Amino acid sequence: MNRNRKIPKEVIALFDKYIENNVRSLHKEDAIKMLMTEFGLDHEQAQNMFETFDKDKNGIMSIWEFQQFYMCAGTCIPDIVAKFQEIDKDGSGRLDVEEAREGLKSLKTATGRTLTDREIEFFIQTTGSDDKSIDLGHFTNLMYRLKLYKADAPTTNIHA
Repeated sequence: MNRNRKIPKEVIALFDKYIENNVRSLHKEDAIKMLMTEFGLDHEQAQNMFETFDKDKNGIMSIWEFQQFYMCAGTCIPDIVAKFQEIDKDGSGRLDVEEAREGLKSLKTATGRTLTDREIEFFIQTTGSDDKSIDLGHFTNLMYRLKLYKADAPTTNIHA
């Protein structure tokens, strides 16, 4: 069975530009370089994305982990970063509970509906770190979970 069949061709093509010896995995430095080059992230943002999507925490991004990133962010990453920075009022690189609460209240789903207080609290509880703050990587996952945009679309449906 061909394992590559389930991975979209554009994901493979992008990832394969950075691999060596047909090994479909990237060490942390190479993965960060790819995320910066291909998605316009700065070093800190790329490192945060790497740490979020390196699910097994082995310091290597596999093609499968990259596919997860691509499914969540795709070509929409500039819009996600811009929305995150807009919500991150103190510029700390993390959304504290209050910033997250206010930011999520300002978003509308693709159907035009705002999130309920109960939904917002659920997402803060299940998305954040132990202190309930949310970094860019987890924010990206959250936007995907909320289905506020399609990751493979050239433009987002994130509404403020």
